[in-house]
Amino acid sequence: MPTDLHLIAASPRVVVIVAPDPAQELDVTGPTAVFGAANKLCGRTEPFYDVRVVSVSDDAIVRTESGVRMLADAPYHRIADTIGQPIDTLLISGGSGHAAASDDARLIGWIREQAPRVRRLGAVCTGAFVLARTGLLDEARVTTHWRHADRLATRYPRLTVDADPIWIRAGRYYTSAGVTAGMDLSLALVEEDLGYAVSLEVARELVLFLRRPGNQAQFSTSLRAQAAESVELRALQGWMADHLDRDLSVAVLAERVAMSPRNFARVFARQVGETPARYVERLRVEAVRRMLEAGDRRLESIAHATGFANADVMRQAFLRHVQTTPERYRAAFRAERGAAA
Repeated sequence: MPTDLHLIAASPRVVVIVAPDPAQELDVTGPTAVFGAANKLCGRTEPFYDVRVVSVSDDAIVRTESGVRMLADAPYHRIADTIGQPIDTLLISGGSGHAAASDDARLIGWIREQAPRVRRLGAVCTGAFVLARTGLLDEARVTTHWRHADRLATRYPRLTVDADPIWIRAGRYYTSAGVTAGMDLSLALVEEDLGYAVSLEVARELVLFLRRPGNQAQFSTSLRAQAAESVELRALQGWMADHLDRDLSVAVLAERVAMSPRNFARVFARQVGETPARYVERLRVEAVRRMLEAGDRRLESIAHATGFANADVMRQAFLRHVQTTPERYRAAFRAERGAAA
């Protein structure tokens, strides 16, 4: 835990989250939970973050897609009257209200006015439409929820929209995919400010299944598993993810679901969209990525733990799926983390 005197003495960094009307509530509460947990775990005597939620409506009410209403700290245009210092990080949350927010000239003008003053400016999910309307993201690489990516690219052709990553950093501008991806982005911001150890503790505190880096795919192999029609196949896929070091050949997998290998391979490909062998290789490569990001474990050890015959076989599979070698991937991940720090 950080205990440096400058962390103890520094004023809280103001994080302002703008919620459209209506908002996706987890796009708002997810990041606030991350910053709140960081306050508890950062080792300061005072909070590191001062988190404020602002409404687009003058009544300071945040209406959400679920019907729940939240009381904001203030309407966005009055937040300066309630805080005693400049905004450090400004985030635009998503929700079906993004269309109306994008057409709100006063809101767009306010964001443009704040942009030169804040250290970081970002958007969660469809909040990217609002931020894109300001013109600040022109020529930048951005992301949003995969379901809305094509529409964002069509509406704002000067953006380079990548539907795959969980979140993207383009200078001091940040965009993320939908819902829980806002928590991933917030964890990344916490890591920039307080270091990897604190961000990992925050993830553990919130019982997040996996602390995902920005370049991990939104629609991961494990998420694809949920698309299988058969309950037995979905259960098998969960077992596969937990036993990557086992023999996951078609014969073994077919036996677990009491099917012939030929029929199993045909049913699996129809329901999942790829062969069992291809699916297993994707699972293993994703596990390799997580291990490369987590520490300095030897490649041979990683290969053994993820079910590859050896490091060379793992390297070839990794190259097919990630278009780089494990060594270069780890080096790039360390460099990216170092740059953020």
